[in-house]
Amino acid sequence: MDGMDWGKFLLPYEQAVEELKVKLKSLRSELKARDEYAPIEFITGRVKRVSSILEKARRLSVPLDRIEVGIEDIAGIRIMCQFVDDIYRVADMIRQRKDLTLVYEKDYITNYKDSGYRSYHLIVEYPVQTSLGSKPVLAEIQVRTLAMNFWATIEHSLNYKYRNQLPEHVRERLRKAAEAAFSLDNEMSNIRQEIVDAQRDFEESSLVVRRVLNEIQELYYFRRVREAAQFQRRFNELWEQDDLWGLKELLSEVQAALARARKGGQ
Repeated sequence: MDGMDWGKFLLPYEQAVEELKVKLKSLRSELKARDEYAPIEFITGRVKRVSSILEKARRLSVPLDRIEVGIEDIAGIRIMCQFVDDIYRVADMIRQRKDLTLVYEKDYITNYKDSGYRSYHLIVEYPVQTSLGSKPVLAEIQVRTLAMNFWATIEHSLNYKYRNQLPEHVRERLRKAAEAAFSLDNEMSNIRQEIVDAQRDFEESSLVVRRVLNEIQELYYFRRVREAAQFQRRFNELWEQDDLWGLKELLSEVQAALARARKGGQ
């Protein structure tokens, strides 16, 4: 790989990251559209920097001509979840996908590292369609809670500062912080249903509000100014009272008025 063109070498990895992000985000959107609980909170991705690839190759004694198979996380996807149980559900969804091949898994939640690091890793082989044909690319998918991700981000920054030689007192405080983060995850899991119900109620309320306002605005388009203004005043009152039931009834009335306006406008 002497004199290799790193830009060309990394192109399939960049494509793999972008495609996997789109597909996993689409999975989340599909679950939401079906009014099902979506265990995915959000997704990020990155391609490892050349300097990081070379450093890892040196540390693992991977020859440069074996980087493609010797370093599994050049392409990286990170999936954030709200609850620990969600992590295992997402892992199961990835296992069942037909557009990639699971190579192996590492459960750092049940078997967390001495540092306190917790996450679930899946190494997958993803076929990228290039101008030269199909090219299998290894990618690492990390699935973790928001609390786990916060801790891991801090640990990564400290390791960078100390060049992976953390003082013992820093290591100990990080271990304690990891336990605190995991305790938070456990507590959130205990009240999971209450949290999920509250979020569902909020999303339903947001949807009703958006539809009412959009359809009132459309009444203005049909020049039903007085009717639209009356609906707007009622909306303002119901919104101030946080009356979701009243807003739903208002939505039905606005929709009926809009149907009449459309019929009259034909």
